[in-house]
Amino acid sequence: MPLNVELAEIRDFLAAHAPFDSLPAAVLESIPPRLSIGYHRRGTVVLAAGSTAVELLVVRSGAVELRDGAGELVERGAAGTCIGGAALATGSPQPVTVHAIEDTLVLACPAEVFHQLRAQHADFASFFEHRAGRLREAVARQRREVTGPERSMMSSAVRDLVSRAPVSIRADASVLEAARLMSDERISSVLVTDGEALVGILTDRDLRTRVLAAAVDPAGPVSAVMTPDPATTRPDAPALEALLELVRRNIHHLPVVEDGRPTGMVTATDLLRLQQANPVFLVGDIAKAPDVATIAELATRLQRVVAGLVRQGTSAHDAGRVVTTVGDAIEQQVIALAEAELGAPPVPYAWLTLGSRARFEQALGPDQDHALLLHDDYRPELHGPWFGALAELVTSGLETIGYPRCRGDKMATNPRWRQPLGTWRAHVARWVGTPTPEAILEASVFFDLRHQYGDPDLTAELVAIERRAAKGAPIFLAHLAAAAASHHTPLGFFRGLVVDRSGEHRDTLDVKRGGINTVVEIARLHGLACGSDAMSTLARLEDAVAAGLVSPTLGADLRDAWEFLAHLRLRHQVEQVRAGRPADNWVDPSTLSHFEQRHLRAAFGVIRSAQGAIAQRYPVRELT
Repeated sequence: MPLNVELAEIRDFLAAHAPFDSLPAAVLESIPPRLSIGYHRRGTVVLAAGSTAVELLVVRSGAVELRDGAGELVERGAAGTCIGGAALATGSPQPVTVHAIEDTLVLACPAEVFHQLRAQHADFASFFEHRAGRLREAVARQRREVTGPERSMMSSAVRDLVSRAPVSIRADASVLEAARLMSDERISSVLVTDGEALVGILTDRDLRTRVLAAAVDPAGPVSAVMTPDPATTRPDAPALEALLELVRRNIHHLPVVEDGRPTGMVTATDLLRLQQANPVFLVGDIAKAPDVATIAELATRLQRVVAGLVRQGTSAHDAGRVVTTVGDAIEQQVIALAEAELGAPPVPYAWLTLGSRARFEQALGPDQDHALLLHDDYRPELHGPWFGALAELVTSGLETIGYPRCRGDKMATNPRWRQPLGTWRAHVARWVGTPTPEAILEASVFFDLRHQYGDPDLTAELVAIERRAAKGAPIFLAHLAAAAASHHTPLGFFRGLVVDRSGEHRDTLDVKRGGINTVVEIARLHGLACGSDAMSTLARLEDAVAAGLVSPTLGADLRDAWEFLAHLRLRHQVEQVRAGRPADNWVDPSTLSHFEQRHLRAAFGVIRSAQGAIAQRYPVRELT
């Protein structure tokens, strides 16, 4: 029937809902006269799956639900929900059936008007792209919003930093020749080659520590004092990737190699020109710190590093690797200082880092998660005091530096998290064989572990035990799936964002608990099921897709959802620190743009869909 409601009221209604809220005022004024109104009684079909959409429908009042071909609920929508837009935009059949679950009025926008709006307004058009495409665009937009000099780290490749041809010397040349070459060329390092192949690197630090301090005859060959087989990078590698390699290895020179031949060198100084708050120097300073107080002072620089990464548009994945690497340097130096105070360990051991740091996904404001893995020669009555003292020295040191103790007491100071290999083997067998709620909780923490300090062979053996046990335990995996599927995403009945209504976090939602952590658990589940060696969430998702446990579309959706939420949290934490408040995970949706709110809902919707998928793949319903 013809439009017979107040046009101004319709205009204001559209202006309050996406994607019409992105349109200029003059355009909004022109739309209402071109609309018509439709009525659908409760229980009737508004738009059937497989049908051809000829107009865009916008729910004016009432409520609808969308169900797929199997009858599974996809989404519920209230006022403002758009129906048929994606099918109309692509010319494809309507993918889901839309039912009215209340008496419902819809505004019908003719296809001609719809296509005109899409052609003239990019934000309007992007709203109706495939969900994965929309989320991926949102992730890209988080990074594109950074402009000017702050973009340099993100936009530069390694080749952009190479300012001269490589300076090299033969492996059989003398140390004295190498030193003279470095002096003549005014460089701090020289590449060592055998023919055209790179075999080593000699730095000014090598000359000080391996030649002068060790009283080595400078007439000897360079090959005797060089660093053999050095880490390298590619000319087309991102500058950020080179930075992360320098940080992770705590080095200052990185040869550039293409097709097996050295083509240049990048240094920490080159990268410093791109990023003033450089984590390379922070890690180096931490490694030289003589005490915990000095480390605590140095650790305050991490906040500036992260703020710089956010300004530069760095992805949450890469920023997490930088934060984790700095955190690793802090923990390793605190352990080294504790060892120096206590003396040599009585038996071999490995210090294990757990949780987000183990996955290289640490953000600001994390608490401590760690454990001690002891050699089976360990005897509590003989060796217990030494390892108890080590655990307390390290934990209290990290607390002084700014890492609070784990509220769940999952730390090496807890005797239950300080055990020999045989005991940990028994724990893994118990968790997998008898998956009680407590066992699932502990396994979820312990199955994300990484070697931090001590004997790496102990860690490798324990990791192999975990992988073998989990891959062959379908009931254990089903319990992990049930736990991941049970988490509530902060989406309401009509896909509105649900915030806390009272208390300390009133009007905010926890993007970690309801979003990031659920993706982490889903990725861990699939990673264990396919025997993946990966530890990071995104790498586990890639392995799960390759193994056929997750569809490529859902895998891409989950990757984008994790990146969007993690970047949103990181930006929120930087703003909190800048305002002098402690970093947390509670975001106020009202402070976000309409674009961000829309994609926040989309990210949570992806996670909810993935929860439904794991409940189908694993025998969750068979659990008692």
